Parts: sequence; structure tokens; C-alpha cells
Amino acid sequence: MESILFKVFAFIVAIGLLVAVHEFGHFWVARRLGVKVLRFSIGFGRPLWRRQSAPDEPEYVIAAIPLGGYVKMLDEHEGPVAPHELPRAFNRQSLWVRSAVVVAGPLFNFLFAIVAFWGVLTLGETGMRPLVGEVDVESPAARAGLQAGDEILSINGEATPTWSLALQAFATASVAAPDLQIRVRDSAGVEARRAMASSEIGDLAETPDLLKHLGLTPERPAIPPVFGKVLDDEAAAQAGVKEGDRILLADGSAIADWSDWVAYVRERPGVKIDLLVERDGDQVPLTLTPAPLARDDEVIGRIGASNAPVPGLLQRYQVTYRMGLAEAIPAAFAKTWEYSTLTLKVIWRVLTGEASIHNLSGPITIADAAGKTASIGFVYFLKFLAIVSISLGVLNLLPVPVLDGGHLLYFAIEGLKGSPLSEEAMLQGQRIGLLLLLGLMSLAFYVDILRVFG
Repeated sequence: MESILFKVFAFIVAIGLLVAVHEFGHFWVARRLGVKVLRFSIGFGRPLWRRQSAPDEPEYVIAAIPLGGYVKMLDEHEGPVAPHELPRAFNRQSLWVRSAVVVAGPLFNFLFAIVAFWGVLTLGETGMRPLVGEVDVESPAARAGLQAGDEILSINGEATPTWSLALQAFATASVAAPDLQIRVRDSAGVEARRAMASSEIGDLAETPDLLKHLGLTPERPAIPPVFGKVLDDEAAAQAGVKEGDRILLADGSAIADWSDWVAYVRERPGVKIDLLVERDGDQVPLTLTPAPLARDDEVIGRIGASNAPVPGLLQRYQVTYRMGLAEAIPAAFAKTWEYSTLTLKVIWRVLTGEASIHNLSGPITIADAAGKTASIGFVYFLKFLAIVSISLGVLNLLPVPVLDGGHLLYFAIEGLKGSPLSEEAMLQGQRIGLLLLLGLMSLAFYVDILRVFG
């Protein structure tokens, strides 16, 4: 329950922030260009908080439903306008002013993404180095020539200092290019290049476990099954486990590695384990019962103890990748451009049937990602915000009436024919756009339900 509430909270924070950025773009440019703004609202429905500093100033509102927002401008299409206010009405502005106000929302989403990516790149991402442990026979990785002991250095020129960045590069390159050029360093320190066809990766929506699909198993650090810190009043302490105890047997089976022990405990919540440990040269039998711990949709075992530190382990497997303040600026622009074009390509592939509708993400998937990234750390949540902000910007620029891109389409037609579209034509367009938008939202929600219930 706590996990669900945290995901909902992270989702509300993310959507509220990104909508505020988007609507602030419209608001800021409208005010700068002389358009009168009546209301700036974050959320829909009943206002929870409102403030207006003066009669001629905008009303600022936070509303009950935090899944959107809007900027209400003075407009004759919305109601009667006093004669002395007509020069400040949105519909009375020149074509370029109206276009600038409309495009400002998505533009601010892209600007936010650039700033967010700059923050991610300068703060740095910590992760595990992309060291290959095993390569499955007849897998895409094997056909590409990847071998155990290889370290993946870059994919199509993009540096991959961590497994997380390597997987992102695999996914991005598979959509953006027909072939993947993979630069590796083998166990002897010799650099080489491997090639993989994008078709080997296939539809990402159908390959939720990309590593498994590629046939790659990360190199697993050998961690001796020795207890480190033991928390008071937890299962391990209650069983008599001491710091420095080495696990020999669990229910009669040998435990060779700490990760094997972790997996064994996780699978046995509330189940008694007969343990044999080595302590100061003696063998000591213990009985340990992992406490049940609810996590997401499963219950796992927890004992309240960590492994003993292994000298030099972090230096070999863990890396923090960051850039300098100036160096990160062009990289942030490049990342924003990369994700923008990737979003457009995925949309196009879904529309043309080249990719599955399962590439769509609805509120459930976004909330799940918001909660997971926020629980990992600020940098990962910031990166999530950047990617979603780009998606919001790209989607709003699609030429669909009711979206910003639809308004720009109307303005383009007005510029070509020399006069605005008729009220009836715009109204029909709005109806069609609304139907398309509701259909897309319903489809995304349907895909979400399929993900949750299989």
C-alpha cells in the first residue's frame, strides 16, 4: 500500500510540475506580447487555492484534479469582450503573436528537458560498469561477436559507462539506425568493434527484458557469503547471527556466494531456514526465519543483515559518470534532440503498424516509472522528468485539433488563405481532435491494464 501511495505521489508531483512548465510557457509569452491572461490554473475541477493580486491581473489557481492545467486568455471566442479590452484579446493578435503564444508551451517543455539533462549530466549517474558475464549461444549478442569479459564502451558513438546507459543506447539506436556499432574492450584490454542489426532487437514493447533478449548476462561480482552489519531486533540478530559469520550451508545446501544467499532468503518469507555458519574456526548451527516484507506485488523474505564489505569491489564494478558544467550544455541539447526524434519515430512506427501499440504508455505505466525512479534517487527522477517533458512537448505539437499543434495547423491554413477558418470548421476540427485524443488516451489506458493483468 505504501508503494502504491508513493507512486501516486511521485506521479502527481511529476505531472503537476511538467504541466506547470508547459502552461507557464503559454502564460509568460502571452503576457510579454500584450495578451491579457485571465487565469493560470494547475489542475482541473474545483479550485483548492486561488489568488488574484489586482482586478486587472491574472487569477492563479491550484485545482483538485492534478492531471493537467490551462491558461485562460481574453478571447472573443470565449465570450463578450469590452471594446477598450479588444487590443489585448488573443483572437485580435497578429498571426505570429498567436503562433508564438501557442508554441511556447511545448518549447518550455523542451527547455525544461535541456536543463534537466544538464543537471543529470553534471550531478552524475552511478551504476554498474557494462561488463559481460555470459553470452547465450545463438543469441543476438553471440551473433554480434560479444564475448564474456567484454566491457561495452559505446554504441553508435554514444558512451555507455554503465549498464543503464548501455541499455538505453541499445534501445535508442535500434529505432534510430539500421545497424548498431558496438565498441568493446575485451578482458585483455584490447578494443574492438562489433556490429548488430537493429532487427535483432525487434519491437521493444515485446522485449521487456532487453538483456535477456540480447542474450547477455552481466558479470556478477563474487561476494563471499559473510555477514557484515546485523541490525538489532531483526530476524538475523534474533537467530544469533554475528558480524563475520561465514555461511556454509542453508538447509543442507552449500552457499557459495552472497547473491545466492539473498535469492534464497527472498524466496522464503516466514519459512524456517536451518543455517550452518563458520565463526572463529568453529561451525555453529542456527535457525533463521526471514520476516515477510511486502514489495510491489510480491512478498519477500528479509533478515536485516548485509554482507561484509569486499575491498576493491566497488572500484571494479561501480562507476559514476558525470560531465563538467560547460561540457554538459551541448550534451544536454543533444540528448533532448535525440529523445525528441526517437519519440516521433516511435509514434510513426505505431501509426504505420511497424511497432506494437504496447509501445504506448498510459497513466499507470507513467506512475510506476515515476515511483521507481523517485525511489532510486533524485538524478534518476530528474532524468525521468526530462524524458516525459519531451514526450509532452512532442505530443502537443502533433497537428491534432485541441492540441497546440492543431492550433498551429489552423494558423498555417489562415496564413495560406489569408483569413481564419470559419467557426463551424474549427468546431468540427475540435470535435474530431477530441475524439482522436480520447481514443488515444483510452488505448494507452487499455495497454496499461494489459501490462498490469498480463
